[in-house]
Amino acid sequence: MSAAGRVFKFGKNIDTDSIFPGKYLVEFDPEKLAEHAMEGIDPSFHEKITRGDVIVAGPNFGCGSAREQAATTLKLAGVSAIVADSFARAFYRNAINNALPVIAIAGISNEVSEGDLMEVDIEHGIVSDITKKLTWKTKPAPRFVMEIINSGGAISYYREKIEARSESRIVETKE
Repeated sequence: MSAAGRVFKFGKNIDTDSIFPGKYLVEFDPEKLAEHAMEGIDPSFHEKITRGDVIVAGPNFGCGSAREQAATTLKLAGVSAIVADSFARAFYRNAINNALPVIAIAGISNEVSEGDLMEVDIEHGIVSDITKKLTWKTKPAPRFVMEIINSGGAISYYREKIEARSESRIVETKE
């Protein structure tokens, strides 16, 4: 799975309230959720992003609360992947559960600039800054992570697993 787009760059310790302010937790409409992505840092982010763009950030991206909406809103806004020096664990897992590819590469935020064109291949652990002709290699995502992402998220993934298990347990009965 590969994603490519323009880079939107953010600093260190970007918390979930900056990614998706808590006052919008009562909102459920996907379009309205997307309008509030990164609002705590850049209120016009949703107007600038194009589907497929990539976020690059410093260390500890997604710290703060474990609110799933922080990952969800970025996906809905059109972010195709997030590359950061490191992630808060809850955000990292929430992103995977929402089929939003995330990859940690220490120090990458010091090398990449806002507006660069970037390609992210989480399955093979390769990130390329096409503008600067730089490439980073890291450990590929585990198979089960790729299965969750390719299924469209954890809910779809587990639904498929349950349906497959149910189908394999169907036994003919005689009447």
